[in-house]
Amino acid sequence: MADNQRQKMDERTLVIFKPDAVNRALIGEILHRFERKGFKIVGMKMSHLSEQQLGEHYAHHKSKPFFQDIVKFMRSAPAMLLVLEGKRVIEVVRQMAGPTHGVEASPGTIRGDYALSISNNIVHASDSKETAKTEIARFFSDKELFDYERIDSSFVYADDERA
Repeated sequence: MADNQRQKMDERTLVIFKPDAVNRALIGEILHRFERKGFKIVGMKMSHLSEQQLGEHYAHHKSKPFFQDIVKFMRSAPAMLLVLEGKRVIEVVRQMAGPTHGVEASPGTIRGDYALSISNNIVHASDSKETAKTEIARFFSDKELFDYERIDSSFVYADDERA
Protein backbone atom coordinates (compact mmCIF):
# COMPACT_ATOMS: atom_id res chain seq x y z
CA MET A 1 0.00 0.00 0.00
CA ALA A 2 1.33 3.45 -0.91
CA ASP A 3 2.34 5.80 1.88
CA ASN A 4 -0.47 8.23 0.95
CA GLN A 5 -3.10 5.50 1.18
CA ARG A 6 -1.68 4.24 4.47
CA GLN A 7 -1.61 7.73 5.95
CA LYS A 8 -5.23 8.35 4.95
CA MET A 9 -6.24 5.33 7.05
CA ASP A 10 -4.77 6.97 10.15
CA GLU A 11 -6.92 9.28 12.21
CA ARG A 12 -6.09 12.88 13.00
CA THR A 13 -6.97 14.79 16.15
CA LEU A 14 -6.63 18.31 17.45
CA VAL A 15 -4.90 18.98 20.74
CA ILE A 16 -4.83 22.46 22.27
CA PHE A 17 -2.25 23.21 24.91
CA LYS A 18 -4.23 25.76 26.92
CA PRO A 19 -2.81 28.99 28.37
CA ASP A 20 -2.07 27.28 31.69
CA ALA A 21 0.17 24.73 29.94
CA VAL A 22 1.93 27.53 28.04
CA ASN A 23 2.45 29.69 31.15
CA ARG A 24 3.60 26.76 33.27
CA ALA A 25 6.19 25.74 30.62
CA LEU A 26 4.65 22.29 30.11
CA ILE A 27 4.54 22.27 26.30
CA GLY A 28 7.74 20.29 25.85
CA GLU A 29 6.84 17.71 28.50
CA ILE A 30 3.38 17.07 27.08
CA LEU A 31 4.53 17.10 23.45
CA HIS A 32 7.23 14.60 24.39
CA ARG A 33 4.57 12.21 25.74
CA PHE A 34 2.72 12.21 22.41
CA GLU A 35 5.93 11.73 20.44
CA ARG A 36 7.12 8.90 22.69
CA LYS A 37 3.76 7.19 22.26
CA GLY A 38 4.45 7.11 18.53
CA PHE A 39 2.04 9.70 17.17
CA LYS A 40 3.08 11.81 14.22
CA ILE A 41 2.90 15.60 14.47
CA VAL A 42 1.36 16.83 11.22
CA GLY A 43 0.62 20.41 12.30
CA MET A 44 1.71 22.71 15.11
CA LYS A 45 1.53 26.44 15.80
CA MET A 46 1.17 28.95 18.60
CA SER A 47 -1.69 31.40 18.41
CA HIS A 48 -3.74 33.91 20.34
CA LEU A 49 -7.21 32.46 19.75
CA SER A 50 -9.88 34.90 18.62
CA GLU A 51 -13.27 35.37 20.26
CA GLN A 52 -14.85 34.08 17.05
CA GLN A 53 -12.75 30.87 17.09
CA LEU A 54 -13.50 30.32 20.77
CA GLY A 55 -17.19 31.07 20.26
CA GLU A 56 -17.33 28.35 17.62
CA HIS A 57 -15.13 25.97 19.59
CA TYR A 58 -17.15 26.31 22.79
CA ALA A 59 -20.56 26.85 21.11
CA HIS A 60 -21.99 23.93 23.09
CA HIS A 61 -21.30 25.92 26.29
CA LYS A 62 -22.64 29.32 25.12
CA SER A 63 -25.75 29.21 27.32
CA LYS A 64 -23.84 28.11 30.41
CA PRO A 65 -22.80 30.61 33.10
CA PHE A 66 -19.09 29.76 32.78
CA PHE A 67 -18.87 30.40 29.02
CA GLN A 68 -17.39 33.91 29.32
CA ASP A 69 -14.88 32.66 31.91
CA ILE A 70 -13.65 29.97 29.50
CA VAL A 71 -13.27 32.51 26.69
CA LYS A 72 -11.44 34.93 29.00
CA PHE A 73 -9.10 32.16 30.20
CA MET A 74 -8.39 30.91 26.67
CA ARG A 75 -7.56 34.48 25.56
CA SER A 76 -5.31 35.18 28.56
CA ALA A 77 -2.21 33.89 26.76
CA PRO A 78 -1.39 32.15 23.50
CA ALA A 79 -2.29 28.52 23.02
CA MET A 80 -0.26 25.84 21.26
CA LEU A 81 -2.30 24.03 18.62
CA LEU A 82 -1.30 20.56 17.55
CA VAL A 83 -2.58 18.04 15.03
CA LEU A 84 -1.53 14.46 15.70
CA GLU A 85 -1.93 11.47 13.41
CA GLY A 86 -1.94 7.77 14.13
CA LYS A 87 -4.01 4.65 14.67
CA ARG A 88 -6.88 5.35 17.11
CA VAL A 89 -5.20 8.66 17.95
CA ILE A 90 -8.46 10.30 19.12
CA GLU A 91 -9.19 7.61 21.69
CA VAL A 92 -5.61 7.25 22.90
CA VAL A 93 -4.95 10.99 23.23
CA ARG A 94 -8.11 11.36 25.32
CA GLN A 95 -6.94 8.51 27.55
CA MET A 96 -3.54 10.18 27.88
CA ALA A 97 -5.22 13.50 28.77
CA GLY A 98 -7.45 11.97 31.44
CA PRO A 99 -10.87 13.17 32.65
CA THR A 100 -11.79 16.83 32.18
CA HIS A 101 -11.64 17.66 35.89
CA GLY A 102 -8.02 17.52 36.98
CA VAL A 103 -8.80 16.26 40.50
CA GLU A 104 -10.56 13.23 38.98
CA ALA A 105 -7.70 12.35 36.64
CA SER A 106 -5.38 9.51 37.55
CA PRO A 107 -1.68 10.09 38.09
CA GLY A 108 0.18 9.33 34.88
CA THR A 109 -2.36 11.16 32.72
CA ILE A 110 -1.60 14.70 31.61
CA ARG A 111 -4.37 16.22 33.72
CA GLY A 112 -3.66 13.84 36.59
CA ASP A 113 -0.08 15.02 36.70
CA TYR A 114 -0.60 18.74 36.04
CA ALA A 115 -4.19 19.90 36.65
CA LEU A 116 -6.53 20.47 39.59
CA SER A 117 -9.17 22.55 37.79
CA ILE A 118 -12.09 21.66 35.54
CA SER A 119 -11.43 24.50 33.08
CA ASN A 120 -7.73 25.24 33.60
CA ASN A 121 -6.99 21.65 32.73
CA ILE A 122 -3.90 21.94 30.52
CA VAL A 123 -5.19 20.42 27.25
CA HIS A 124 -8.18 20.04 24.98
CA ALA A 125 -8.46 16.92 22.82
CA SER A 126 -11.07 16.21 20.14
CA ASP A 127 -13.67 13.66 21.22
CA SER A 128 -14.66 12.04 17.89
CA LYS A 129 -13.66 11.77 14.23
CA GLU A 130 -16.33 14.28 13.25
CA THR A 131 -15.32 16.76 15.95
CA ALA A 132 -11.64 16.36 15.10
CA LYS A 133 -12.29 17.11 11.43
CA THR A 134 -14.28 20.25 12.31
CA GLU A 135 -11.79 21.45 14.93
CA ILE A 136 -8.75 20.90 12.74
CA ALA A 137 -10.39 22.89 9.92
CA ARG A 138 -11.25 25.67 12.41
CA PHE A 139 -7.64 26.21 13.45
CA PHE A 140 -5.50 24.95 10.53
CA SER A 141 -5.49 25.49 6.79
CA ASP A 142 -4.58 22.58 4.50
CA LYS A 143 -1.22 24.27 3.84
CA GLU A 144 -0.39 24.04 7.55
CA LEU A 145 -0.79 20.25 7.68
CA PHE A 146 1.93 17.92 6.44
CA ASP A 147 2.04 14.36 5.09
CA TYR A 148 5.25 12.45 5.67
CA GLU A 149 6.40 9.05 6.88
CA ARG A 150 7.99 8.80 10.29
CA ILE A 151 11.16 6.78 9.87
CA ASP A 152 10.39 4.78 13.01
CA SER A 153 6.85 3.71 11.99
CA SER A 154 8.00 0.10 11.55
CA PHE A 155 8.91 0.12 15.25
CA VAL A 156 5.67 1.78 16.36
CA TYR A 157 3.27 -0.47 14.40
CA ALA A 158 3.48 -4.12 13.33
CA ASP A 159 3.49 -4.81 9.58
CA ASP A 160 -0.21 -5.72 9.50
CA GLU A 161 -1.09 -2.54 11.41
CA ARG A 162 0.69 -0.34 8.87
CA ALA A 163 -1.08 -1.89 5.89
